[in-house]
Amino acid sequence: MARSVVVLGTQWGDEGKGKIVDFLTDQAAVVARFQGGHNAGHTLVIDGLKTVLHLLPSGILRDGVLCVIGNGVVLSLEALLEEIEGLEAREVPVRESLKVSSACPLILPSHISLDQARERQKGSNKLGTTGRGIGPAYEDKVARRGIRLAETLNEKKFGERLAELMEYHNFLLEKFYQVDGVDYQQAYEASLSQAEQVKPMIADTVEILHSYRKSGENILFEGAQGSLLDIDHGTYPFVTSSNTTAGAAATGSGYGPLYLDYVLGITKAYTTRVGSGPFPTELFDDVGAHLASVGHEKGATTGRDRRCGWFDAAAVKLAMRINSVSGICLTKLDVLDGLESIKVCTGYVGVGGSAFSSLMSVDNFNNLEPVYDELPGWSEPTIGAKSIDELPENARAYIKYIEQIVEVPVDIISTGPDREETIILRHPFAT
Repeated sequence: MARSVVVLGTQWGDEGKGKIVDFLTDQAAVVARFQGGHNAGHTLVIDGLKTVLHLLPSGILRDGVLCVIGNGVVLSLEALLEEIEGLEAREVPVRESLKVSSACPLILPSHISLDQARERQKGSNKLGTTGRGIGPAYEDKVARRGIRLAETLNEKKFGERLAELMEYHNFLLEKFYQVDGVDYQQAYEASLSQAEQVKPMIADTVEILHSYRKSGENILFEGAQGSLLDIDHGTYPFVTSSNTTAGAAATGSGYGPLYLDYVLGITKAYTTRVGSGPFPTELFDDVGAHLASVGHEKGATTGRDRRCGWFDAAAVKLAMRINSVSGICLTKLDVLDGLESIKVCTGYVGVGGSAFSSLMSVDNFNNLEPVYDELPGWSEPTIGAKSIDELPENARAYIKYIEQIVEVPVDIISTGPDREETIILRHPFAT
């Protein structure tokens, strides 16, 4: 029986979603992205070759898999074409297997200028965005002044809409932010040129997804960022501008929620965060340096250093609830190899037990004192293990502890970056 599976991150992003989506696509006919933009960075390693994707679904390297960019994604035509051309240079036939929703809101050059101007103005209080125009594009979408991909098919109407929107953007840039505006004519000509190249891939992606469902095919929905960056449920205002949780798989694709069968929560064996915002278990000692070094913790999109800390079970438990996670994929377990002991945050001193959601209203989030359980580490290597029995006893105990404290089973364990370095305990597409 066909299954529809959602794959998303349960922390602040960078959990290793790209590898797992790529791994699972050997069982899927379609992979669909449903939110975010080219602020995402999904890293795949196949036979030692590293590929970083930003807009393209992580199934693009699988032969015979249809890739869909859903209506919930804000689309930079320039970034999309750059990514397509990069893979085509490696003889990956992207245009043959990619369909893009006509309802995708466009990211314009003025969105990027606004994003960067806002961050500069905030100074030390900046949110730590990627500066790629994601937030302003979603803002225009919600304000009902955004421009959708389908509108590029009518040059005259597109020109009128673009002129109106850029007049507003340039007013903000020049009068409020005191920076140069963006040239309308350049933006108009570039957008139409780019849209002409994308035109053969524009499709009614809602119809496509449901036709595959009716045909009994497996479908995989790929999220970007992580649950704690969700605009509603994350550590606001240090969040992204979209819903990164499971509910967005339906709204960002047009695929009804009752058609979804399984939610896989990608969960790193410790915790990382890129950019500004609260991070109660962050480490500034040798252990933090170990996690950063061994885990190669640099952002796939920006190259920024990731902040590292102990596993925050209180935060992950919230993610389990708001996503109705069916099973966990635990990643980067091997980064903990060699640590004498390992700590897990179970809650915070003086804050309602382990209820992470209650912290959203706490002003001095970073000043909260985590409550830790301490578990014994292991010296034996876990990297490349192909079965649960190959893992050290203390590593297996750590996995069991995580299952118990967040109340969701670990169904997959990633023991390295390559596609093959994966332990499957229960397959998401298994009925």
